[in-house]
Amino acid sequence: MPAFQEYFDLSHQLVRDSVRRFVEREILPDIDQWEEAESFPRELYLKSGAAGILGIGYPEALGGSHEGDLFAKVAASEELMRCGSGGLVAGLGSLDIGLPPIVKWARPEVRERVVPQVLSGEKISALAVTEPGGGSDVANLQTRAVRDGDCFRVSGSKTFITSGVRADFYTVAVRTGAPGFGGISLLLIEKGTPGFSVGRQLKKMGWWASDTAELFFDDCRVPAGNLIGAENMGFACIMGNFQSERLALALMANMTAQLALEESLKWAREREAFGKPIGKFQVIKHRLAEMATALEVSREFTYRQAAKMAAGHSVIKEISMAKNFATDTSDRITTEAVQILGGLGYMRESLVERLYRDNRILSIGGGTREVMNEIISKQMGL
Repeated sequence: MPAFQEYFDLSHQLVRDSVRRFVEREILPDIDQWEEAESFPRELYLKSGAAGILGIGYPEALGGSHEGDLFAKVAASEELMRCGSGGLVAGLGSLDIGLPPIVKWARPEVRERVVPQVLSGEKISALAVTEPGGGSDVANLQTRAVRDGDCFRVSGSKTFITSGVRADFYTVAVRTGAPGFGGISLLLIEKGTPGFSVGRQLKKMGWWASDTAELFFDDCRVPAGNLIGAENMGFACIMGNFQSERLALALMANMTAQLALEESLKWAREREAFGKPIGKFQVIKHRLAEMATALEVSREFTYRQAAKMAAGHSVIKEISMAKNFATDTSDRITTEAVQILGGLGYMRESLVERLYRDNRILSIGGGTREVMNEIISKQMGL
């Protein structure tokens, strides 16, 4: 995959090389087994922390590196996806949606206690926003937190939470005020807090290697000092977090498509039919050309939005466009890859089969395709 000079410099290439070696050494030998087991060893967080991977993009004072260098994060994310398991990448990377609000808005004593432990891989962070009855309707969430002296009493539930089973720190969206977006806050809730329980690990179509769970809060008492940001200002924190999450999902979609295209090209060169490689047939050649074109356009547009984000520009509309275009592209390319590989593309032994399943969540997570179109249309003044 090309690394364009206008986006990536030598330091980013060093990050890319380092993460690629880590993936080859620590993940690829066991990824098929971990996928079938629907889990990967917790030790991998520690190894990733020791290798400096988890800390990319976070403040050095808290154990991170490359603070403010978004393309170091992009390079690392793309190389992690070369393990071929979106679930592992999502599970290992759940800190990137759970931790940023703590870094930006938590009290110093909370931030300094929590963040270094997560970046080292000793502890795991998760974000808990989605509810059984809410889905994408974040402004209507129902989990209630009532102030009681020096605590909040939390009651409600969450679902589809990535790293929900084994996380230690949960950044939880709760209702502390009136209905609507103006009454939402964020709380740090720690595993083991009385009244907080974790449900079963949910079975999924794809992302098998990530644990996904339901969370339950039954009059759970959380210290008031665990409030992240100002009370009733959580919606703005969540929306700011979503922009980075949507970029991450667009990058995942583009890399899913990249891997599917690479597998298709390899098969087209090796597989023979009617006396010649199938890649020599015009119908396959043109299909691959169109797949490559769509991916190149998607990747370039995604990089451009990352560059604007890195420069401090607002890309609410454009990052929603990038996510939709990237996931549409990965939908198309993974479907075409299965078709090109034929029967093998339908087999569990094929990487393409996993990419096809894993891909399906990308246009749902972080805001559905339909929600992205609502955001885009509103930004157009409609």
